[in-house]
Amino acid sequence: MKRKKLWVPVVNEVDCVSDNWEAGTLAPAEVLVRNLCSHISAGTELACIAGEESFFSIPDTPGYTAVGQIEALGAAVQGFEKGDRVYTYGPHAAYFKIDTTDRWHGVCVPVPEGVTNETAAFTHMATIALTAIRQSTIELGDRVLVTGLGAIGNLAAQLAQLQGAEVLALDRIPGRVAAAKASGIAGAEVVGPGPVPESLRQKLTDQPIQVFIDATGAAAVLEAYVPLLGPSAQVIVLGSPRRPYQTNLTGFLQHFHLLPLNAELRGALEFIYPTYPSPFHKHSITRNAEIILDLMLQKRLHTEPLLTQVLKPENAAEGYQGLRERPQDYLGVLIDWTQKPDQ
Repeated sequence: MKRKKLWVPVVNEVDCVSDNWEAGTLAPAEVLVRNLCSHISAGTELACIAGEESFFSIPDTPGYTAVGQIEALGAAVQGFEKGDRVYTYGPHAAYFKIDTTDRWHGVCVPVPEGVTNETAAFTHMATIALTAIRQSTIELGDRVLVTGLGAIGNLAAQLAQLQGAEVLALDRIPGRVAAAKASGIAGAEVVGPGPVPESLRQKLTDQPIQVFIDATGAAAVLEAYVPLLGPSAQVIVLGSPRRPYQTNLTGFLQHFHLLPLNAELRGALEFIYPTYPSPFHKHSITRNAEIILDLMLQKRLHTEPLLTQVLKPENAAEGYQGLRERPQDYLGVLIDWTQKPDQ
């Protein structure tokens, strides 16, 4: 059959193409999925198409978050039926297969009735954000600083609030701060590039931060805010550091070694947890997804303010360019696959 998919032929170029694709015989653990809605990641995925991630080879089809409907199941697949709507790590393609035992790509979780495709498409961003909460020891009444209010930072701030924290959330883009406020993050503020403003320094001195979650991945942001944290604070690196940054590390590291700060530094990559439930681990990626989808169903996690564009596959290049060049206008970009493949 003819299948639409997105394709990266060269660095920073995305096309919508058609190929002749046949699912063939499903392996015992595979499911065949018809895509309904996929999400463009503004962090890892843009890094992939820019040639900055070793696990993504150009040319290839990008994407790792899709909500679809199961069309067929392998003989060993349990817990699913044909017609089930599922959240997956699927690519930007009209049809795809998921090996439900694959450690890296096998996430396949039922979407509850009452959660729309568009909302469920933010599940991966939310589970990545949840990793930061899992890695922290946020307690009721703690003050949490979140820097970077893209989708992941916004959702991390929301989850920190659900954990009982008072959140101060910062971004340089007013539109993202507005989206954060619309998501219920009252402590969202615009902060410009450059040194930390004196008014903000004073606020952090008067009301010390116990947990700092950085969702920007910018080393300069970590260096700027670590000295302003309260005693024994936790620093959670949620955004993946990718850009070169030169500094003298000695002063920065002293904040983690010397008194009175005695800070703690932790990474928050989602794959620190097993993909599937295990008797030897409390958390798993699939369990996190189930929790996130339940929070969405209960309307306790808000994604509507994050959704800025829903595009047809043929217009996907606009979404990638917008996320890269116009972050003030492009925050959450989804691809709608509900057209018939031959349209």
